[in-house]
Amino acid sequence: MATMESLIGLVNRIQRACTALGDYGGGDTAFSSLWDALPSVAVVGGQSSGKSSVLESIVGRDFLPRGSGIVTRRPLVLQLYKIDEGQEYAEFSHLPRRRFTDFAMVRKEIQDETDRVTGKSKQISPVPIHLSIYSSNVVNLTLIDLPGLTKVAVEGQPETIVLDIENMVRSYIEKPNCIILAISPANQDIATSDAIKIAREVDPSGERTFGVLTKLDLMDKGTNALDVLEGRSYRLQQPWVGIVNRSQADINKNTDMVAARRKEREYFATSPDYGHLSSKMGSEYLAKLLSKHLESVIRARIPSITSLINKSIDEIESEMDHVGRPIAVDAGAQLYTILEICRAFDRIFKEHLDGGRPGGDRIYGVFDNQLPAALRKLPFDRHLSLQNVRKIVSEADGYQPHLIAPEQGYRRLIEGSLNYFRGPAEASVDAVHFVLKELVRKSIGETQELRRFPTLQAEIAAAAGEALEKFREDSRKTVVRLVDMESTYLTVDFFRKLPQEVEKVGNPAAGRKLPQEVEKAGNPAAALALDRYSEGHFRRIASNVSSYVGMVMETLKTTLPKAVVHCQVKEAKQSLLNHFYIQIGKKEGKQLAQLLDEDPALMERRQQCVKRLELYKSARDEIDSISWAR
Repeated sequence: MATMESLIGLVNRIQRACTALGDYGGGDTAFSSLWDALPSVAVVGGQSSGKSSVLESIVGRDFLPRGSGIVTRRPLVLQLYKIDEGQEYAEFSHLPRRRFTDFAMVRKEIQDETDRVTGKSKQISPVPIHLSIYSSNVVNLTLIDLPGLTKVAVEGQPETIVLDIENMVRSYIEKPNCIILAISPANQDIATSDAIKIAREVDPSGERTFGVLTKLDLMDKGTNALDVLEGRSYRLQQPWVGIVNRSQADINKNTDMVAARRKEREYFATSPDYGHLSSKMGSEYLAKLLSKHLESVIRARIPSITSLINKSIDEIESEMDHVGRPIAVDAGAQLYTILEICRAFDRIFKEHLDGGRPGGDRIYGVFDNQLPAALRKLPFDRHLSLQNVRKIVSEADGYQPHLIAPEQGYRRLIEGSLNYFRGPAEASVDAVHFVLKELVRKSIGETQELRRFPTLQAEIAAAAGEALEKFREDSRKTVVRLVDMESTYLTVDFFRKLPQEVEKVGNPAAGRKLPQEVEKAGNPAAALALDRYSEGHFRRIASNVSSYVGMVMETLKTTLPKAVVHCQVKEAKQSLLNHFYIQIGKKEGKQLAQLLDEDPALMERRQQCVKRLELYKSARDEIDSISWAR
């Protein structure tokens, strides 16, 4: 059968391991639930109720800071480990490699560690101090000493101190696995006990509460606390225990705890009031009572603790898969890992482009919205204004006015108009380039395997950026070439209509028509030849050029997107990392290892996962062995 020491010792070891990992109740960690699931004993009482003396009596050592007012300003998680032999010693979790054999130094370290967080003031802090004591004079037990409850704030304390302490105490004792050790001084009315009041709020049935009466020896002569100790004044499901602590005179004389315990036993054995209860009184009995009760609670909780541990193991192994397993040291394996990661990134990038993930639709938005809007805003009205058309046509004619249609004037007007298309064409290239860069950034962030390796992330981002810049430059040259092609060779059919229409006017010898008559006859081209310097003449030129430019615009709306997609999007899908693959193939093992240099925070996270996994598996194995032994 599993012994009481083995069960409680197991819980203590798990709690200590949790503490070493920063995983304890009240902590802001994902794994604090295991600590919360393990039973422990919280010591609650008002200031100067004798809490510290009770703890020291249970431990058998004088090790806690003393003084007036609020002395315990941070929770003290005290884990007691019974050892068979050897010198007793203490260890703090914040000083894991240091053993304290002088308990006066333990007291000083508690005070110093408290001041480190709260300062040399009367402030409190919820951050616990973890202390383990190994001794042959203790029972396996975990006790949590909490700041004493108070009713008013004193100088140097915030006005909220009363509520702050209550909330801190409540955060521990409201947990269903917490055993409450409610300390009340016997020389005060139990109805005014701060400890009983707050314990009743969280444990109204009294199932988890042990009542402890201190200062029995300080009661007025002729009075006793039998009504309380025998459960008549206030009944709990657990027994009341009376304690006689060392007097201030004993403390001043440095009376050791062995003598103090002997004196306490003598007090109850010889007391006319409590003699019949002497076997169930005193700090030694209290420690054994708590330890026995703790064992029964642990036995009842073993199935739920095992279930929680198994669930935690599954979660940690899932976390290990998330952060990645350790990488190989072989150069070939490292190269394979890098290429696999690159392929994973490339797959996600293509999914963004092809619609499997969001983002690729923004490229279509460039062609469907941004490009047409930019084309509509081009300043053709200003370029084809009457004044500018007259100026350009006249300059193109030089000293020799045009005979039929101002061909050079048309060419200059059309070329000048088509040059405006360069801006929207290049802007479309840049807009698609920006979208592709953003998709690369998002794809890197969404590639789970890449999160481990910031150096490789940076290398892939740089290689992809260089490739996209090359694609952009090729695309820019192509779209500019498309615009230049429209300027270089104008559509002939458009111009052929003008001289053909003039010929239909007739032979001047047969009778010349006036420009107005030709206009009315439905022959604007001929009218233009006859009335080459009138305002209507230049307006018709502007109209004809505008029509031609509109025709070209509609053509470019179709060809520019094709060129951009061919030069940028298609190339990005097919060869984004081609140059990077070539460079990777030339790297040596050491250079490959540098690319797989992990983020220190991620390495630390994995190490923590490994430690937690070892903790939980060890705990599960121990619980299984104890369960089989039952």
